[in-house]
Amino acid sequence: MIVLGIETSCDETAASVCIDSEIISSVVSQQTIHEKFGGVVPEIASREHEILLNHIVNKAIIDAKINLSEIDAISVTQGPGLAGTLLTGISFAKGLGIGLDIPVIPINHLEGHIFANFLADKTLDYPFVCLLVSGGHTQIWLIEGMENYALLGETRDDAAGEAFDKGARILGLGYPGGPAIEKEAKGGNPNKFKFPRSLLGPDSLEFSFSGLKTSLLYFMDKFTEDENNLKKDVIASYQQAIVETLIEKVRRAVIKTNVDTIVIAGGVAANQCLREKINADIKDVKIIFPDLKFCTDNAAMISFLGEQKLKLGFNQTLNFSALPNLKLS
Repeated sequence: MIVLGIETSCDETAASVCIDSEIISSVVSQQTIHEKFGGVVPEIASREHEILLNHIVNKAIIDAKINLSEIDAISVTQGPGLAGTLLTGISFAKGLGIGLDIPVIPINHLEGHIFANFLADKTLDYPFVCLLVSGGHTQIWLIEGMENYALLGETRDDAAGEAFDKGARILGLGYPGGPAIEKEAKGGNPNKFKFPRSLLGPDSLEFSFSGLKTSLLYFMDKFTEDENNLKKDVIASYQQAIVETLIEKVRRAVIKTNVDTIVIAGGVAANQCLREKINADIKDVKIIFPDLKFCTDNAAMISFLGEQKLKLGFNQTLNFSALPNLKLS
């Protein structure tokens, strides 16, 4: 079975070909035009997708060494994401699906991130706890099967990825904030400065990062760098506060559910501090991260999940639309 995946939920234009559950090609174009604005501008992102998408899809097909006529189905991100960018990808997928007379399968972007872990570890089996952590979402899920998901906790305000992005802006670093903070934190002392960890009670699985961001803002208003107070120590300490909060909530979720497998999904899963510290701090469970190239937005997870849904009989008509606020349930 050959499935073409298309992803345009934000500022990555991506296409992938999955054949019999193997990713044969994956092409991603990151829109760098947004860097000068310090964040994604939706209208610009939509226009960039329109310019790039045909080329990206064509390259994915060429890289997979297949013909367009060999594709059995198309899967495309339906949401969540930016309305205009989602619509660009969906319109393209529907048009191509009509032309080829093949099914078009809408995919939940968050679900795609979770299932990227099946690409990293083919022995992964249910049930497992998933920490889904990105720029727009910070959630803990109990995954017991395809479309059998229970939400255990989520952020009450900012997502962890937002805490990285907003923190980077306060610190005068680049966009996106996660990679910028991770880079500048290297060599810094993560225990030099104490930033708050909002744990919301001894048993809570909810998150809150707004207080941490505010704490950094007030701290930097008074901060003067010298040989005993290095900015890289501030950055490392801020990153540590985010990472330790995430790990503590995952630890609690494992105790609550009594599962023996943890998967980490979403863009923040690429953070090396998180990867190293969670493996050091949580023992006696299997911990799975996606490959780095499948942490941030990509179409490989969309094509792979599309194939799994097609095998389970999730054939779709074209009667679906973009859902910017689509939930995972």
